[in-house]
Amino acid sequence: MITEVKIKNSEHLIRALNELPNNFIYRGHADSSWNLESTLERTIGDKWSSDLARKFEDHYLALFKSKYHIYNGHEHEPKSKLAWLSVMQHYGAPTRLIDFTESPYVALFFALEAYNPLLRNDLAIYAIDYNSIMDESLAFISKRDSDFKKTRHEIVGRQDELFDDVVDRFSYEVVWITEPLELNARIDRQSGTFLISGDKEKKIEDLLSRDMYVDVIILKYIVPHSIYENIYALLRKMNINAKTIYGDLGGLAKSIKMDMQVHVN
Repeated sequence: MITEVKIKNSEHLIRALNELPNNFIYRGHADSSWNLESTLERTIGDKWSSDLARKFEDHYLALFKSKYHIYNGHEHEPKSKLAWLSVMQHYGAPTRLIDFTESPYVALFFALEAYNPLLRNDLAIYAIDYNSIMDESLAFISKRDSDFKKTRHEIVGRQDELFDDVVDRFSYEVVWITEPLELNARIDRQSGTFLISGDKEKKIEDLLSRDMYVDVIILKYIVPHSIYENIYALLRKMNINAKTIYGDLGGLAKSIKMDMQVHVN
């Protein structure tokens, strides 16, 4: 269950984020009314159905794989399904992956990057307890497969493999959190990780609302639009900006745009 926390001011926000232990992962939204959903969920929208979600992933993943060599030459190809999905996500194709980060301040940056100050919407930061989520997901699988005895500590570095061979193969109705082994530089800069539905036919929020996750801490900080400029100033002092996040000319251009928005408003 997602618990909402109303942030009062900048000091409250910093204190709330800093109080959380290191086992949390974060996601920033430019509009607090947005749900926690994948790009695949958003693309299908009101027409969502389990059948359509399954067909879309199967068809477009196969299409992406078949055309990959045309646009990517003879460069290295991803080895796992999660790696393929992460490449699709990286280039903007809808997938059931949801981008998270290990840094609350990188999550704040992404909330600001998509933010339109003219709309004066409140922002949001999601914080999810990684340890608890994975403990519950692994326990769920163990109850259904007597041969599966893996603990959270034993799967470090094997999340890709286990997702392919166990979670996705049997469409377990669990939430899975992983960092694809085949990281690119951008994901590494962003301390990026992914949250994904183990069953391609299930939405993330539907899975998170299951009884098995009732004791997992899932927070949604509602950040008032009135501290938008303060957050931007804080991130600048921490050297968290589009230039450092992306490390290319596109990042420089995005940095200029964000700076311009702040000074115009």
